[in-house]
Amino acid sequence: MSENQFFIDSQKLTPAALEKKHRLENDPTARTDHMKYVEGMERISSDVLEKVLRQMKQYDYSRYSAEDVKRALNKETCGIEEFKALLSPAAEPFLEQMAERAKRETSRHFGNTVYLFTPLYIANYCENYCIYCGFNCYNDIRRKKLSEEEIEKEMEIIAASGIEEILILTGESRKMSSIEYIGQACRTARKYFRNIGVEIYPVNVEEYRYLHQCGVDYVTVFQETYDADKYETLHLLGHKRVFHYRFEAQERALMGGMRGVGFSALLGLSDFRRDALATALHVYYLQRKYPQGEFSLSCPRLRPIINNGRISPVDVGERQLCQILCAYRIFLPYVGITVSSREEEHFRDGIVKIAATKISAGVSTGIGDHESKYEGKEGEDTGDEQFEIADDRSFDQMYGDMEKEGLQPVVNDYVYV
Repeated sequence: MSENQFFIDSQKLTPAALEKKHRLENDPTARTDHMKYVEGMERISSDVLEKVLRQMKQYDYSRYSAEDVKRALNKETCGIEEFKALLSPAAEPFLEQMAERAKRETSRHFGNTVYLFTPLYIANYCENYCIYCGFNCYNDIRRKKLSEEEIEKEMEIIAASGIEEILILTGESRKMSSIEYIGQACRTARKYFRNIGVEIYPVNVEEYRYLHQCGVDYVTVFQETYDADKYETLHLLGHKRVFHYRFEAQERALMGGMRGVGFSALLGLSDFRRDALATALHVYYLQRKYPQGEFSLSCPRLRPIINNGRISPVDVGERQLCQILCAYRIFLPYVGITVSSREEEHFRDGIVKIAATKISAGVSTGIGDHESKYEGKEGEDTGDEQFEIADDRSFDQMYGDMEKEGLQPVVNDYVYV
């Protein structure tokens, strides 16, 4: 897939904005240094990034053989070297054996449970130019920021469906989605939900501490790709462009008192095997540094976005995605694994019986969509979606389907005292 396929329709941009966009895309000297912090970004002392990137750069998956894969599957404990073998092309013929091993590990540590949650997008304003994202600042979409009243209405509707865990998301704009605005949304969420996560722009330790005090239990940040050179060509403008600051977000969240943190690369942006390795190692090293934390992995693939229907996960097929998820489970048996509504119904129904432990239900990636969908006002006063989803089952449908698969759906397993 050529990078030009990622670029959005720019016909509606002003001449000045179009000129700046063109310079950012075609002149690397017009961009800021993606390896340098900018004012206001907190620096922490950590060696995790260095360890992850060193392993990633040294990873030559072509050198692994079928015998390496067999040895990895036969070892009781999967180390880094065994994990590398399981991610390699040599492991593809062993997918059935990997799935059997992954299923045993999942059953041993999670039983037959599957956790259900719903994401809620409260704003889609963004100050970044990420060329693969529907929210990017140069994309001509309907922008919306929910008011406190609208946020509470959306939460009432979601909670009435039976959901007890919510993931609150915004576009990455401090101006339009301030920490105080997000914090208030989280305080409102605590009235309706037992478990609250956020997926927002990375912030400093004390800001994570503030959000935790507002009721947030866990923080999810997508690194998108761990290939720093590729990262530079995909993130052309905004704070998200700073590679190091984004990488260290989960560690700052743990330092700020968060109970859990989530990790992911967006598969298809770069070499997916190296990105999968780096994602898991990011978890692996932080897990040893912060053993009190809860860790989770996601494994999303590229999806089409508004104004560009050509973006699709053509480079990462379902068999490769299944291989990655099974390798994750074998390498990190205690870690939660989420499979999002980006994937088709048949894939999600299958993978929760093998490696995944958490799935979303009743999903909308637009702004204000829950009220519009449930009350017959679809398309009225809503903000455009971040990407297209593939599985739009409601909470009730998902709950019933999981029971039919022989699984026990779980909406909450925390008791607060």
